[in-house]
Amino acid sequence: MPFLNIERDGAILTLTMNQPETRNALTGNTAVEEFVQVCDEIRRDASVKAVILTGAGPIFSSGGNVKDMRRFFDDALTPDLIREEYRQGIQRIPKALCQLDVPVICAVNGPAIGAGLDLACMCDIRIASETATFAESFVRVGIVPGDGGAWLLPRAVGRAKAAEMAFTGEAIDAREALACGLVSRVVPAAELLPTARALAGKIAANPGAVMRMTKRLLREGEHATLESLLELSAGYQAIAHKTADHREAVTAFIEKRAPRFQ
Repeated sequence: MPFLNIERDGAILTLTMNQPETRNALTGNTAVEEFVQVCDEIRRDASVKAVILTGAGPIFSSGGNVKDMRRFFDDALTPDLIREEYRQGIQRIPKALCQLDVPVICAVNGPAIGAGLDLACMCDIRIASETATFAESFVRVGIVPGDGGAWLLPRAVGRAKAAEMAFTGEAIDAREALACGLVSRVVPAAELLPTARALAGKIAANPGAVMRMTKRLLREGEHATLESLLELSAGYQAIAHKTADHREAVTAFIEKRAPRFQ
């Protein structure tokens, strides 16, 4: 059975991690390959304007499969081989998701643990069910965040809160996640997907090409200098001004009507 269940509704794509029997673990299965493949497909499909990522069952994702980690006890698996396994394995997920130009909404339906939390941090917007919890719990199983969590989490909650979560491994609930900025909304479980779909609909109502450039600017702004970001913004703006959607938006504004984007 595929790890990801993919549903298309107009310009919105919903990806559901669909292995609740393994708590939607990201290792020991085909999760990496499927995430990379679907991101490649989305990148090539200009008609996709928004993506929703969620999990089936009561848990969003438990991250790495802890039972599967016992194989690392084998002396034949040297540190060099393990390092390469991470490079060619789970580290491909943040590379794929963080390079995706389409806005991604994470609908966190339950516990997001370890790499599951980091997966949520790879998304642009996070909405949590009241039943969601979040833990950067690698230290509790004697390992470090191997999937980019040390880069992702501080950008979501700030360095001090990220350090507290990573050093203790303790979980925080949805209310605390909202307070520290990890999520932007907390809703009852029954309203999680409807809320995510409504937000995705608002995003998808806007011009797709401009939306992708806007996301790229936000991502580049995380590490670029102001000068270089302004230069990139000027180039993107030159492209945007020549799009049919920009022409339609300005015309609709002047004519006091709703725009009809391509």
